Amino acid sequence: MSASTTVPFSTTLDGVPIDYLALDPPTAKALVDNKARLEGLMGGEGTVATTVVAPQSFSQKVQQFGTDWQGAASLLFIVLFAVVMWRTLKSMPKTKPVEIKPKANVEVAWSDIAGVDDAKRELQEVVDFLKAPDAFQRLGARVPAGVLLHGPPGTGKTLLAKAVAHESGAAFYSQSASSFVEMFAGLGAARIRRLFREARKHEPAIVFIDELDAVGAQRGSDNNSEREQTLNQLLVEMDGFGSSGRVVVMAASNLLEKLDPALLRPGRFDRQVFVSPPDVDGRKKILGVHTANKPLHQDIDLDAIAAQTSGLSGAELANLCNEAAIFAARRQGTVLENRDFDDALERVVAGVQSNTTLNEHERRVVAYHEAGHALTRELLEGQDRTHKISIVPRGSALGFVMNLPSEDSYLKTRDQLVDQMTVLLAGRVAEAIVFGAVTTGAANDLHRVAEITHAMVHEYGMGTATASVRAVTDADIVSDLTRRIRDEEQQDLAFEAQRAAYDLITAHRGKLEELAGALLEHETLDRREIEAIMADTPPVSRRRPYAVPDQDGDGGPDAPPSGDRDRPRIAAVAPLPQPGGQDDSAA
Repeated sequence: MSASTTVPFSTTLDGVPIDYLALDPPTAKALVDNKARLEGLMGGEGTVATTVVAPQSFSQKVQQFGTDWQGAASLLFIVLFAVVMWRTLKSMPKTKPVEIKPKANVEVAWSDIAGVDDAKRELQEVVDFLKAPDAFQRLGARVPAGVLLHGPPGTGKTLLAKAVAHESGAAFYSQSASSFVEMFAGLGAARIRRLFREARKHEPAIVFIDELDAVGAQRGSDNNSEREQTLNQLLVEMDGFGSSGRVVVMAASNLLEKLDPALLRPGRFDRQVFVSPPDVDGRKKILGVHTANKPLHQDIDLDAIAAQTSGLSGAELANLCNEAAIFAARRQGTVLENRDFDDALERVVAGVQSNTTLNEHERRVVAYHEAGHALTRELLEGQDRTHKISIVPRGSALGFVMNLPSEDSYLKTRDQLVDQMTVLLAGRVAEAIVFGAVTTGAANDLHRVAEITHAMVHEYGMGTATASVRAVTDADIVSDLTRRIRDEEQQDLAFEAQRAAYDLITAHRGKLEELAGALLEHETLDRREIEAIMADTPPVSRRRPYAVPDQDGDGGPDAPPSGDRDRPRIAAVAPLPQPGGQDDSAA
């Protein structure tokens, strides 16, 4: 359309129908403002001057498009957001409580569990109550609300729970505590409610929560409000308004000291059963259970194997039997022999044999290091006898000394702990005596010595400078001077053990050379070969002096009364110089 156009009385203009309401805004405005021309236009006469509208730029078109479709875009965004959230909720893990049927394919009976007789007796009462509650209810007894199994890893806590599920015949639900902890608020508590709701539908029932410390840690120890909310819901379900008294909660944890006190009180966990590592009789029974389906040579002595495996848990003993069967299969044997159990014990205790190649000097250093450990262990009366010495690298260790305890012991005296540190430091002392220098091979020994000295001073009250009346329970409540004194006490204990190792090795240097020479020749020495070398050397009995608090004002400990000289007390010692002549404290 030109700048000035004559519009006759017609319904079309240049073949295009005219409707002034549909004209572009500038033209429509001009028509409305000029009524006279509008009347002439409607009468069929006159002219209408129109202006040509410049075409819009791309940015203006985009802006116009956004203005026109703004509402639709907002609606589309809301729909997409709802779809994404729905998909996210659908993709979140849904942990349904796992019900273990009493007659499941994989059953664990009481006869399949050995070495934990005390725990079995405690749990047997729960099983009897669920099977025949009338005998207990007549006397007014009620089923324990909860049973907490705690102890070191691998002692059979989960296995005991499976046996209870099999023996009781009650509905049994199992779930890991880690499945209750989520990043989304409220999910853990909802899963707790769902678990107990499922259990109450099938009362009487047992709910087993494995690794309880994942959700039951003491409140206020961290800033995890979701975990605390989940714990609160667990407390309510166990002993709240919604509890029915016919759901028994069993739980397992390795960290009893970290659990919230509200969980441990009676009414929630009425019984706390400690599942301890097996003693020598328990280990024999466990070995019998795990070798029942394995052909054994007639010379196999389970009593001897049980004596050699002091400190191993039930899971480690099961692994030992399995590794022995693997070694027998590798050599294409038909029965398990003693050598298979010896190889399996080395693998379980010391690790897998590595391909590390040592040069001649390193082999000599390792040989004298391990010989120092074995020599002091043989010389000290209170230490376990050496079962095997090897300089064959296994795992991260370049050599090892395996001990053979004569019996299980549960208490240690101060002298026994110092002797233990003497054995640990003997390898490093032997290196210093023979080569005039120490190596990095004693890093693990030094770490264990530090742990023992810290426990002696801070936990057992076995300090050296003064007779400690109590152990330190909180390091933040003591003064800087007390910390310094206790650090010095730890150093004194380590120096005392180092001096003892130095005296023993220098006094029996010939035996050290014999043991090291045999190791360099054979790489491995067993008990028979060690006894042959140490046959003419009796053990050493060491009685340490003891100190009495200073009463005469001379700044040093007084001499003990004559009548008390045979009574062992705490010794005051000085730092031991290194074999090279320099003081350890200055190194």
